[in-house]
Amino acid sequence: MAAGTNAERRGLSVYIHVPFCAVRCGYCDFNTYTARELGGGGSQAEYPANAMREMDLTFEDDQASGFSYDQIDTVFFGGGTPTLLPAEEQARMLAHLDSLIPLAPGAEVTTEANPDSVTRDSLMRLADAGFTRVSFGMQSAVPRVLAILDRTHNPESVPRAVAWAREAGLQVSLDMIYGTPGETLTDVETTVEAITEMQPDHVSAYSLIVEGNTKMARQLRRGELNEPDPDFMADAYELIADRTRAAGFEWYEVSNFARGEAYQCRHNLAYWRGRDWWGIGPGAHRHRDGYRSWNLKHPSRYAAALAQNRLPVDGSEQVSDEDRVLERLMLEMRIREGFEAASNPLTSRSEAREVLERHVAAGRLDASAWDSGIVRLSDAGRLVADTITRDVLP
Repeated sequence: MAAGTNAERRGLSVYIHVPFCAVRCGYCDFNTYTARELGGGGSQAEYPANAMREMDLTFEDDQASGFSYDQIDTVFFGGGTPTLLPAEEQARMLAHLDSLIPLAPGAEVTTEANPDSVTRDSLMRLADAGFTRVSFGMQSAVPRVLAILDRTHNPESVPRAVAWAREAGLQVSLDMIYGTPGETLTDVETTVEAITEMQPDHVSAYSLIVEGNTKMARQLRRGELNEPDPDFMADAYELIADRTRAAGFEWYEVSNFARGEAYQCRHNLAYWRGRDWWGIGPGAHRHRDGYRSWNLKHPSRYAAALAQNRLPVDGSEQVSDEDRVLERLMLEMRIREGFEAASNPLTSRSEAREVLERHVAAGRLDASAWDSGIVRLSDAGRLVADTITRDVLP
């Protein structure tokens, strides 16, 4: 593994991938498994011990490579459905992590959850253990749309789960998906209205991307479902942006909205800003100062590697300086704060500046920010952020 030092970067983020779901959703291409798909060392019951063993080995590997961290700034339990694990097991993993590298004062600790995978008691236990946020996979408030997505909860369970989280003192984020086959703008409006009525602290709105090896992709190929057109997707995004703004949310990344800076997801910002993070769990990715690795995907193979007292790494790479510059451009283009054009070799070129000036003139980049040398998306530019990135490439 790549050796180095991070003397100026003492904070760390940790992602813990819990790859278990009660039911596999038809659109999902994540590395997730239902209970009947697993056995042996990769089972849900054995996962917490495996994850903590990986934490130990990762810590030892960092130490041997000359990397150390003063504190953990953010932790994110994702999946899958992390809250299928008992709250005590999530708390035990968090405490073990804290024993290796202390959680920073005010650390952000998030768990994803399905609205029907929590109780008032489980959320209270998570809050008592140091969790600060819960991100509910709401996806839609329309039963017909939820059925197409194969979601197991009903719309009525979401406000109940939100109320329990509030009672526990947790910040609340709600995730929605737009662009489900057969969805209408009225459906999108219904979902956004339901979200704003619950007054969460944070909203993530993701356009549905149908991956090739999913149930939904096969339904589309057979003509059982119709994929929405790009105009619908743009209209849906603009509706979401307008309604969330009117309800007091500010966008801080193209797909993410918060009630002010205090409620932005600091964990995701660590990714977008290229910070270091551990990826714990099957298929999880890790980043350390340009060195990247990714774990074995199947829980049984993951567990077998740990049983042999070795990191469950499936592959790794040292990212080239050129690729790091490109990734910085792609990620920083998406966040509201933008970036200094002169700070990135790709946008400091005279040819790129000419391209950016054309986007400023077209209203896709913020003109006042550009006058100060900052590349920042305008509201209209959020719809074409990836296009702007491609346009400035040599």
